[in-house]
Amino acid sequence: MEANKDVMYSFRLTTEEAINLERQMKLSGVENRTKFIKSAIFNKPLKVVNVDRNTHEFYKILVNIQAQYKAIGNNYNQATKAIHTTLTDKKALAFLYQLRDATLELIKTNKEILSVTKEFEQWLQK
Repeated sequence: MEANKDVMYSFRLTTEEAINLERQMKLSGVENRTKFIKSAIFNKPLKVVNVDRNTHEFYKILVNIQAQYKAIGNNYNQATKAIHTTLTDKKALAFLYQLRDATLELIKTNKEILSVTKEFEQWLQK
């Protein structure tokens, strides 16, 4: 073949194959059919992201939980500092025990969140 000369190829697809091609092209976000096919043929990585409503909702919930954890951490630090600086040792110890119990509950909840997230990741990979 001569250098710098474009060559055109054509091929036939069944109706089912054409529908599948269009669906995958749409999911990949590539708007140009030629670019999509070239990328698929020459093994360039294609990023196909299928975002359904449940996945998006789950992601929003996780982001919200993360924000709540950050706020709890900030409040925890402020409460610990206030207890240490303003209360007697006996009262401070009583409040610290309550904080410890709340911390153990947060740890338990965090483990449950991690477990659900891992299950969700496995589901997404299927």
